[in-house]
Amino acid sequence: MWQFPWKAPALAGASLAGLLMAGCAHKQEAPGPAATVKTQAPSTAGAGQPTYKVGNPYQIGGIWYYPRADYDYDQTGIASWYGPGFHQERTANGETFDQNELTAAHQTLPMPSLVRVTNLDNGRSIVVRINDRGPFAAGRIIDLSRRSAQLLGMEQQGTAKVRVQILADESRAIAAAAMQAGGSQVALTAPPSSTAPVPTTMADGSPVPKAAPRPSVTVQGQALPPAQGPNPAPARPVSAPTTVPGTTEPDGRFLPAPVVQQVAVGPGPKRIYVQAGSFTLFDNANKLRARLASIGPSFLAPSMVNGTQFFRVRVGPLDTPEQADQVLDQVVAAGNNGARVIVE
Repeated sequence: MWQFPWKAPALAGASLAGLLMAGCAHKQEAPGPAATVKTQAPSTAGAGQPTYKVGNPYQIGGIWYYPRADYDYDQTGIASWYGPGFHQERTANGETFDQNELTAAHQTLPMPSLVRVTNLDNGRSIVVRINDRGPFAAGRIIDLSRRSAQLLGMEQQGTAKVRVQILADESRAIAAAAMQAGGSQVALTAPPSSTAPVPTTMADGSPVPKAAPRPSVTVQGQALPPAQGPNPAPARPVSAPTTVPGTTEPDGRFLPAPVVQQVAVGPGPKRIYVQAGSFTLFDNANKLRARLASIGPSFLAPSMVNGTQFFRVRVGPLDTPEQADQVLDQVVAAGNNGARVIVE
């Protein structure tokens, strides 16, 4: 068996000075389910008032992110979640974060937008609203609210292999509603200066309490964990057509209902890889593959996209998200800043 020749890296977030970005909420995830660090920028919107935002390109930890309205977005990767330490704080688009709503942070998608998140290990699938920026822990594709993690069956594990697909028409609809209710902003605000860690335990050392009892949601006869907080507001007409069950608040926020679909995810376990790059020229791809061979088993994965042949350079398969994090760190250190973790 191939032995990956890595050394265990220091925890991501050991140096936070370079992790400040304009107008975003940054969450640095620990290996377990609890988030540990957040920096929060002031918002120009009123307290809890949602605002439509896309944002300018920004850099975190040497990696550039390019926010845009990508209504073809469909990717796999590793999801994490955040909750108690950030409950009732401001999100990147001016809302007040509620860990019991179905929301999420994403690095580049418009805020708000709706995405379907599918747990590739158990087939549970839900719709969440993007209203924050993150995650910026290595190898994470989306940072879910606590309630979202509960419904997907990943709260205890802390991470999960997921597929994230934007709902294009519905996302345009709620974006238009947000612009009408709270205006729009394409640029982000000034960066924060605080990087103080957020505690994940009580004063006596016990863990942060779990959610209080609330009526369960069921999927195909299986009870899902209850969430905390008041009952949902009565249904209101949405301001634009949508195929997603939910309610629209007076301030224009669309709240997806806690509906869990059980979908087929295919036979066998889903494998984790680090994708270092994608090339149209075989020679360029093969040269990178050879350079990465010292990190782990590297190979080319050919793929046709809109009639064009691409050669994707990958390292793996990898057994766990933590192992993928370590390999990703080494691939990025080798000069491949666009590398990411994928699941197939």
